[in-house]
Amino acid sequence: MLKQIQDALRQVDFDAVLITSPQNRRYATGFPSSAGVCMIDAKGGYLFTDFRYIEAAKKRIGKGFFVDMVRRSYADMVNAACRQDGVKTIAYEEGFMTCADYTQWEQALEAKMVPMGSLLGDLREVKRQEEIDCCIAAQRIAERALAETLPDIRAGVTEKHIAALLEFRMLDYGGEKMSFEPIVVSGKKSSMPHGVPSEKVLEPGDFVTMDFGCTVEGYCSDMTRTVAVEYATEEMEKVYQIVLRAQEAGIAAAKPGVTGAMVDKAARDIIAAEGYGACFGHSFGHGIGIDIHEQPVAAPRIRKKLEAGNIISAEPGIYIPGRFGVRIEDMLCITPDGCLDLTNAPKQLTICK
Repeated sequence: MLKQIQDALRQVDFDAVLITSPQNRRYATGFPSSAGVCMIDAKGGYLFTDFRYIEAAKKRIGKGFFVDMVRRSYADMVNAACRQDGVKTIAYEEGFMTCADYTQWEQALEAKMVPMGSLLGDLREVKRQEEIDCCIAAQRIAERALAETLPDIRAGVTEKHIAALLEFRMLDYGGEKMSFEPIVVSGKKSSMPHGVPSEKVLEPGDFVTMDFGCTVEGYCSDMTRTVAVEYATEEMEKVYQIVLRAQEAGIAAAKPGVTGAMVDKAARDIIAAEGYGACFGHSFGHGIGIDIHEQPVAAPRIRKKLEAGNIISAEPGIYIPGRFGVRIEDMLCITPDGCLDLTNAPKQLTICK
């Protein structure tokens, strides 16, 4: 990503970027760490980190970067790099840096600090093929974990048990870590879009909604499937099919030049026409990459247009408080002439026995 960031720097009025967030640091260098500072200017990139990571960083980070271990302070090392490269203005991540951190950096740096704005965010929205491949690899791991967990979904087991099986299998099959804490909710709790797995026991006639994913090379997968335990009522099947039709409509609408609001509306109109409009309270989708929630977004009032290389979720739902809920979620990659559904897991209503 070094060249892409340097190319973007030519279009702005600051000389360098100071990257302190773990997400953007990994994006820029390809190296994961909980500590470190990255600086990039027209002449090259710098990664400064501590003793815990220095050996691995030097082995992992490619050409174009100067990697060194912090000795006195990160500010001293950034100042030295700025003096060497003639950097007068350096942009900071205003969306990630705390007020306390900004004050410390502003007092310590010789270069003038200015807000970075959307420079890195704009780059991250459009994925390169290597990034798309990582999301696909993470998605295949999640799908395998789901396929092997479905036989374990039955009356008498707990939500926590199912969540633990999904998490274990994703790690066992090659996931680095979870994209987020798995959501597994059943019965009346399935009406809570972001409910927390508990000791609740699955019962016959429950819907079980599972929202989960893992990472590969730092890139996330994200999927949701809703299944029924032993049987589904006629109403449950009806609601499930409405959500599925809504998702398919949103997927059909997703293509370059279409706004997030238009994609969301394609799905939302179907749910509203069936009388469940008040039961769909979140957006159709969100961007997925190094962060599980990033830009772009497919939601009402979002006027920004999708473009090839975006990865977004497709996750409409219907949630009837105190009764049940349904959500179906895939990952979409916007292509030059439409979109590609990156999710292979079946979407027909599954009855687990």
